[in-house]
Amino acid sequence: WMLFEKNMGTHLSIDETALSNDELYTVVTNKEAKGRKGAIVAMIKSTQADKVIEVLQRINKRLRQRVQEVTLDMAAGMHLIVKRCFPYTHRVVDRFHVQQLATEAVQEIRIKHRWQAIDEENEQIARAKKQGIPYIPHLLPNGDSPKQLLARSRYLLFKHKDCWTPSQKQRATLMFDRYPAIKNAYDMYMKLADIFRYCTCKEQAFKRLALWFNEVEDAGIESFRTVYRSIETHYESILNYFNNRSTNASAESFNAKIKAFRSSARGVRDINFFLFRLQKIYA
Repeated sequence: WMLFEKNMGTHLSIDETALSNDELYTVVTNKEAKGRKGAIVAMIKSTQADKVIEVLQRINKRLRQRVQEVTLDMAAGMHLIVKRCFPYTHRVVDRFHVQQLATEAVQEIRIKHRWQAIDEENEQIARAKKQGIPYIPHLLPNGDSPKQLLARSRYLLFKHKDCWTPSQKQRATLMFDRYPAIKNAYDMYMKLADIFRYCTCKEQAFKRLALWFNEVEDAGIESFRTVYRSIETHYESILNYFNNRSTNASAESFNAKIKAFRSSARGVRDINFFLFRLQKIYA
């Protein structure tokens, strides 16, 4: 582990990253450094809460008590680390991790329909072969088969409809007409994203989320009920986003820098030397 007490600040980020062979490190960074020198507060070769807490508690208690805000994901271990080491801080769950859960719920429904479309096409091919006639695939107005339509619609479901290209709009219209369950799921995801985009205070977001919960219950989409329960579990930490609209983007950006550094070095052979270089540049 590496620990740099002098780099402590009032606004921190905590996340995990992999250096090589999927060996995970917990990284605590100071937001004020903006990913430059002085960014690394701690880097610990573990994601186990007890081991990380043991290292972070070596930092002077007065410095740890001055921390006002820590951004993190929804991992239970990360929350325990922050709660034990920074007792007077506001924990802020990254909004993009919340939205990622919703997008995964949408993609789960798309993938389910895609497997059904593949099965139907395979059955039609087998039936045509048994009858001794050539198989002619059913093509939609944009030239896609149902299987291709669902495969090629993956990325448009991540985007707001105002950002769709003309071909994506046509593909979305065809898909939503054929698969209304995907449209319902996409609409639920966009309503959740709009809460983070347009709400200006915690009270407003609280009311909008409560209404969204009711819509999830009425929609009866099981994957979104899982999203709803996850949000309910971390309700307070998610709403803390609206204090300063803080995200964990600085930690994700720092992870990207580590990966780019690793790529430029053609991988990591000597972990200790790689950490030494990170220390010299970012600590």
